[in-house]
Amino acid sequence: MFGTSGVRGPVGEEITAALAVSIGRALGMETDAVVVGRDVRDSGRAFVDALAAGLVESGTDVLDVGVAATPTIARAVSGAGADAGVVVTASHNPPADNGFKLWTPSGQAFDADDQDRIADRVRSDAFEPADPNDHGRRHGFGDVFERSATASHRAAIVAAGRRALAASADRGAEAGDDQRSAAPLSGTRVVVDLGNGAGRVTADALVELGAAVETLNGQRDGRFPGRPSEPTAETCASLRTHVAETDADLGIAHDGDADRMMAVADDGRFLEGDTLLALLARAAVADAGTGAEGIDHPTVAAPLNTSLAVDDALADVGAELVRTRVGDVAVAERAATDGVVFGGEPSGAWIFPSETLCPDGPLAAVRIASLAAERSLAERVAELPSYPIRRGNREVTGKTAVMTAVEALAAEEFPPDARSTLDGVRIETDDGWMLVRASGTQPLIRLTAQARTDADADALYDRATRLLEQAIDATE
Repeated sequence: MFGTSGVRGPVGEEITAALAVSIGRALGMETDAVVVGRDVRDSGRAFVDALAAGLVESGTDVLDVGVAATPTIARAVSGAGADAGVVVTASHNPPADNGFKLWTPSGQAFDADDQDRIADRVRSDAFEPADPNDHGRRHGFGDVFERSATASHRAAIVAAGRRALAASADRGAEAGDDQRSAAPLSGTRVVVDLGNGAGRVTADALVELGAAVETLNGQRDGRFPGRPSEPTAETCASLRTHVAETDADLGIAHDGDADRMMAVADDGRFLEGDTLLALLARAAVADAGTGAEGIDHPTVAAPLNTSLAVDDALADVGAELVRTRVGDVAVAERAATDGVVFGGEPSGAWIFPSETLCPDGPLAAVRIASLAAERSLAERVAELPSYPIRRGNREVTGKTAVMTAVEALAAEEFPPDARSTLDGVRIETDDGWMLVRASGTQPLIRLTAQARTDADADALYDRATRLLEQAIDATE
């Protein structure tokens, strides 16, 4: 039922009001109070109502944030003293989709064990209704509580931005005058493409920090008429052009629920996920080393398909990349462990464990704006390594059996210390790495290969392709 980032699918097929009631009932069996909210999709209205009905029927109080960014809602769980949170969202998926993502008070998404427990209750229709005279209560309805939750999120990310800039000054950057201290992003021009989503808190926080902000696609509309919800180089063409042709210092782009953040440098270049990961991770490492209790060996958590360039960029500042399964849930699990100062997915989910274990697009936007205020992003990117990477897909029947064959064939060809089966089959060689991994949502096997030269990347990709073909032949 759960994928790499909650439950998602087409409305009316996989995602229904009946499912929402069942999830509410299942979660209500172990909670006294739950925060709920949704993104801008119109279908979310019915699903929040159905979810709340299941919770209330179970005797659980519901605190309704209304329409807000996913990190706003996730952060509100702790602020409200609730036991869990549920966001009705399909994140960057098309308008016809919706879904549910569940959160703990720490801001961390429900992990695999938590998800399995809820899914088992839903499948078995396990439900223990509360006494008819002891049903829960629903509060907020997206009015006062929404404003409170959003204000709290904005205050938290503004404070984080001030700390980051102050730490940079302590490390040797010019501190500036009193006006600059009061408005640390004064003079920084930022274009924020909200993608018709719920991320207005980003623009408000940047303005409070003193930045001059322009917005694109600022009106909330779950049909996403301005651009597709997922922020990519292609979908953010207008943002790239606007930044390049004005005196803007950077561009920010969110998906529909603003858990993701991507950025455009001052020269109009869309920053690919691995590049943005390297920039934000290096900044987090620097921040972690400024306090009285600096971390001796800081680590950064990222999925196993992360570029070698990130490893090399972190090695330059004395940090190490630790790899996880694909998905922000897996990254958050690792980010919660000692010594991890940052977690990220190249798809745009960024986790700052000292602040929250929820991917927080607005917080990441403030942090990248802070870096741009100190020095041009284009200059920073020019200093980072960049290596060729090859990607492709192969449609298969019976992807589980094919992956079992891939694993067996890899075991025959490569030594144990070169193989990882954490998520698919990842093989490291002296030249680079290759990954054969089943898609979590489609009948596809995904191939990825990277090396430090084009020739080596091509050779590794060809090798991964042959391995997959052999596995397909073995299962036919």
